[in-house]
Amino acid sequence: MSDQVVFKKPTMNDGYALNQLVKNSPPLDTNSAYCNLLQCSHFADTAIGAYQADQLVGFISGYKLVQQPDTLFIWQVVVSEKMRSQKIAKRMLEALISRVKPTFIHTTITPDNTPSHALFSSFAKAHDSAIDRQPYMDEERHFNHEHASEELIIIGPLR
Repeated sequence: MSDQVVFKKPTMNDGYALNQLVKNSPPLDTNSAYCNLLQCSHFADTAIGAYQADQLVGFISGYKLVQQPDTLFIWQVVVSEKMRSQKIAKRMLEALISRVKPTFIHTTITPDNTPSHALFSSFAKAHDSAIDRQPYMDEERHFNHEHASEELIIIGPLR
């Protein structure tokens, strides 16, 4: 059994493992197993999994914006608790970007999500790219106070 982490495109067979990984990673928003199966099949070209000994230990889901095909929207980043502090998220993001080759990255982050802000700020700096933050989804107007507001993070152009 190897301790090495391998980054690769997911398959539908990873959908349930992704569902359980997110479920076991609060406070991430969970999706249905069906949604996770689609993330690993329909959106596999814009997603990446981190695997250790053939077990899914990290995942980034994303998709290209239809109106802006040079933009990759990062939907969710998750790393299993036992694998944190090993730069898995940053390594997954780098591997995904080198495969997809977008000009811009968009994502949304709640203001209090310090690890995600640090990840994307570090990524922008490493790519000598501008980073812009703007209000996007409002806690009251869009979530009926059931979810914190989300800021839109725009990174690019990537260098």
